[in-house]
Amino acid sequence: MEFRHLGRSGLLVSEIAYGNWITHGSQVEEEAADACVKAALDVGITTFDTADAYAGTRAEEVLGRALKGERREGLEIFTKVFWPTGPGPNDRSLSRKHLMESINGSLRRLQLDYVDLYQAHRYDYSTPLEETMQAFADIVHSGKALYIGVSEWSATEIRAGWELAQDLKIQLVSNQPQYSALWRVIEAEVVPTSIELGIGQVVWSPIAQGVLTGKYEPGKQPPAGSRATDDKSGADFISRLLSDEVLTAVQQLKPLAEQAGLSMAQLAVAWVLQNSNVSAAIIGASRPEQVRDNAKASGVKLDDDLMAAIDKALFPVAERDPAKTVSPAQRP
Repeated sequence: MEFRHLGRSGLLVSEIAYGNWITHGSQVEEEAADACVKAALDVGITTFDTADAYAGTRAEEVLGRALKGERREGLEIFTKVFWPTGPGPNDRSLSRKHLMESINGSLRRLQLDYVDLYQAHRYDYSTPLEETMQAFADIVHSGKALYIGVSEWSATEIRAGWELAQDLKIQLVSNQPQYSALWRVIEAEVVPTSIELGIGQVVWSPIAQGVLTGKYEPGKQPPAGSRATDDKSGADFISRLLSDEVLTAVQQLKPLAEQAGLSMAQLAVAWVLQNSNVSAAIIGASRPEQVRDNAKASGVKLDDDLMAAIDKALFPVAERDPAKTVSPAQRP
């Protein structure tokens, strides 16, 4: 496993991170989730990402139990705040009230004294940014989080948050966007802004919800037990990627992966890691062997000809519009 700095900070993270969105506490049983975490540790992954809203807060609990007893100083644990965690009007958003209550809830569920990175899961148009950033600063200064980050913020929003963080003497070091060879919306604006400001990307869905593994074939029903057939594991989310046009383009990557001696999943993860602004690629898994396979993408260098061939195959179907980076217009 290789390591990269999280943005311009001194914090090193494993370039393959383990995330538990739509798996722990929902898609897979705890025994399987625990086995996946242990597999991640075995292959050298030290960075773990979760969020308070995943599986109705259960995902943090499962991850906390799975990491119990591990050396805390050897781990980088990230969580996020924004989406609803309860029925009340203040059980959501980036208000000071919700942030202060949410960090305590996350630490309790994770069985930790602090998290390494506390992230705004989306931009909150209903709360003044100054209020949000002051609350983040107080959380950092209290020692409950070491760094702060954002997720799916636009370039303009990232810059505004970074400037306030500078004034408040805290480090906004990361953005967590969706990024894959099929979803490249951060490249035009978010990445250049982040490079300028010293912010690293911790990207999610590098294999496009499994589409880039090639297991979904044009004209055929999704394999039984796959994410596309499981309402609990994001069937609606993946559906937009299952057009015959997209799936036909993805099939063109199979000989390229074979030529490089990689699985399709390894090729997809390695592709995002070729972007020097990417600090880590988050993988998820329902089985330990998926963790072990994906982790082999660490350290892989794809030559220019291979990168060009991937771009050529996916150019007609890859999304590049920076306007696709959006947050809810109102509180969720």
